Amino acid sequence: MSKLDIEFVRAQFPAFKEPTLQGQAFFENAGGSYTSKFVIDRLHCYYSQRKVQPYAPYGASKIAGEEMDEGRTRLAGVLNIPTNDLSFGPSTTQNIYVLAQAFRQILKAGDAIIVTNQDHEANSGPWRKLADSGILVREWAVDKDTGFLDVADLANLLDDKVKLVAFPHVSNIVGQINPVAEICAIVKAAGAVTCVDGVSFAPHGLPDIKALGADIYLFSAYKTYGPHQGIMYVDAYLAKRLPNQAHHFNAGSPYKRFTPAGPDHAQIAASAGMVDYIEAVHDHHFDADESLAEKARAMLKLQQAHEAELMAPLLEYLRARNDVRLIGADKVGERVSTVAIGLKRAAEEVARDLAKHGIMAGGGDFYAGRLIERLGINPEHGVLRLSFVHYTTAQEVEQLMKALDQTL
Repeated sequence: MSKLDIEFVRAQFPAFKEPTLQGQAFFENAGGSYTSKFVIDRLHCYYSQRKVQPYAPYGASKIAGEEMDEGRTRLAGVLNIPTNDLSFGPSTTQNIYVLAQAFRQILKAGDAIIVTNQDHEANSGPWRKLADSGILVREWAVDKDTGFLDVADLANLLDDKVKLVAFPHVSNIVGQINPVAEICAIVKAAGAVTCVDGVSFAPHGLPDIKALGADIYLFSAYKTYGPHQGIMYVDAYLAKRLPNQAHHFNAGSPYKRFTPAGPDHAQIAASAGMVDYIEAVHDHHFDADESLAEKARAMLKLQQAHEAELMAPLLEYLRARNDVRLIGADKVGERVSTVAIGLKRAAEEVARDLAKHGIMAGGGDFYAGRLIERLGINPEHGVLRLSFVHYTTAQEVEQLMKALDQTL
């Protein structure tokens, strides 16, 4: 089956059967997606049967630890990385903050890092604060009209002082898909490491991190149909170079050394449900017996094709209006289905009006205030963000466009 079976997909999400949500179309997925039943079932099972300290020799504890290990192992398989290179944390923001403190300990005054103004503040602010320790912070700035990052501009910022480059896989406002593999190769050739914020890409398909070549890659499980956890890959060689940020007795564990506090056992175990979901969708569409990584790539293609099909009429609709500013590319294939528009009215006010028509969307700067200002948009107005994923239907996009007609 080459086309996404949307009815099968939506049947995997209890939210679409919830009476209080009937008639409403969810267009705030970039802020957090609905959770699949596989994750909910695992979470319920853990809290009901395994809510004990894990890894002890008695039955419930032993199973609790095994389920936590399963979550890490299976997600690593999907992402095509070694199991010990994957760790969990309370959020991507927290994970990056901890990493920044680790880098603070090994960087010297006069060393340089590069950040962008296209990023969510999570992958910008903690790195910029290293300037307090004498680290030089260089900004890779977006084009003020398009919001795009130009790789040629990065090349002009790189020299032997640069030790780290932090950038997004996808902007949570512009929706641009940055050429991660190309950027990582350029940075590696310059002798620096990369930290890629994948939060806004991962909801549209979990990536093959090995193929991307990133030294650090992060995303959020709660935006990828899972529990509220941050998921982080750190290359093993780099992880050994960075100082331990956890309890001293966890220094020898690659997936514990960047988690200062105790992990959320239940949510780590429930993360295996994210892989259950990928397998269920894959096996419904394909007969091939593939690895987890191959299943994830096949599902990614299904997701992207479905989202592109839905995005085409929305982009055409927005292009035809003269009272909105479409941020980013106006063509399918050049962006993900996170579509932000600038308006004459305050975006949050418009979002409130859309809610009256059953549209769940948000307005504001979405923690990308530096980008909003660079684009010349009044921060107090912000942008209206209309973000959808593969469980969205063509009927919901039609509902959105009718609501925009009535609201704008």
